[in-house]
Amino acid sequence: MSIHILIIDDEQPIRESLSGILGDEGFIPHSAGSAEEGLQVLAEEEIHLVLLDIWMPGMDGLEALKLIKEQYDLPVIMISGHGTIETAVQATRIGAFDFIEKPLSYDKVIHSINKGLHVARLERENKLLRESGPTRPDITGESHVINSLREQIERVAPTDAWVLIRGGHGTGKELVAQTIHRKSNRNAHPMVEVNCAAIPEELIESELFGHVKGAFTGATEPKKGKFDQANGSTLFLDEIGDMSLKSQAKVLRILQEQKFERVGGARTINVDVRVLAATNKNLEEEMHKGNFREDLFYRLNVVPINVPALMDRREDIPLLVADFLQNFRKKGFGDKQLSNEALTTLMQHNWPGNVRELRNMIERLVIMSPKDIIADSDVALFLGKEVAPTEANTFPLQNIQHLPYKDARKAFEIEYLKAKLTENDGNISKTAEQVGMERSHLHKKLKTLGIDAAKIGEHSA
Repeated sequence: MSIHILIIDDEQPIRESLSGILGDEGFIPHSAGSAEEGLQVLAEEEIHLVLLDIWMPGMDGLEALKLIKEQYDLPVIMISGHGTIETAVQATRIGAFDFIEKPLSYDKVIHSINKGLHVARLERENKLLRESGPTRPDITGESHVINSLREQIERVAPTDAWVLIRGGHGTGKELVAQTIHRKSNRNAHPMVEVNCAAIPEELIESELFGHVKGAFTGATEPKKGKFDQANGSTLFLDEIGDMSLKSQAKVLRILQEQKFERVGGARTINVDVRVLAATNKNLEEEMHKGNFREDLFYRLNVVPINVPALMDRREDIPLLVADFLQNFRKKGFGDKQLSNEALTTLMQHNWPGNVRELRNMIERLVIMSPKDIIADSDVALFLGKEVAPTEANTFPLQNIQHLPYKDARKAFEIEYLKAKLTENDGNISKTAEQVGMERSHLHKKLKTLGIDAAKIGEHSA
């Protein structure tokens, strides 16, 4: 990849000599005679490092340095003919990578540039490692359909082919996109994600293509769009089926030509972007209804990948549950397990919300179940199934599955604690011991939930 370096200096001979030296070293130089002009170049070009003079008419280098560090993640090398230790310290505190005094030693400039680029690359790689570390989710399962899905990903990932990922809500389409990118040749840069359903139509151009300062009311600063950010990497267009027809037309052009102009700008910007798109809609039906463009569909649908519903791979549920329990354990939710009967009940459920619904259910059970072994009755309670009374479930609680999660949790706590208090004749100490809580904590909880242990004791007597 070509390295673009911006020289910001009000002295033309210095700009010209530095440009010549950088060109000889294989870099692509850009130059600006003022800080204001340099900031405009940064908004329009893909710059990797900046050489910035301190003393210039108008905005000085230190003020420009602050703006560059705030808006762009770039190494900046300060150059000055009137440098002082105080100025150098101030520049370093703001975020300058190095400070070089004039007259410039070109060997020193090139050495500092190479070092700055090397450090920036290491920081980027460390960031990617953190993002893709052991906590990063992977595709879980050993069913036939999941193994087939993995094979498709392995084949398509190393190519630059565009992929249309299809599947229901909560099946893991985003995870498939992340896996394709991670296994691709573009994984040195982060994947850029766009939720097409969340962007208002009037802002789609600015969000995707960026804008120049003053392009519209509120555009007080230049902004790079998602296509800019994904240059050399992967762009993931999630929920593409929810994009308006007007927005689809705008996106189609950039997808076909791989070039665009920012809102309010006149310069054409070329990019190299691999596109992955995802939808839970039947795009063939949407095209028939006139809601989705055929040309956009055929442009995106180079390699179609279908993510199976959870009910089509029920045998993967135990593995998914084990993963979720481990993740919640790491988050400090406690070391809990499911009984075999509870696991069987989960495998018999249809899961219209797919893996996402299963994950939410496991989190709910881990939080709400009082014992380390989550019983079948706990699972059945939240699934709204009829179960025989057991030690863990001796209270009536109807239609909990129709309640919002917050209300369901509160209802569960109230009825559960009432049942336990009734069992212990209103004795808070015995109840606290049974449910594994401190007495003072339980007393406070009862007060918050409006439960009168004394009255429950009177009724029990």
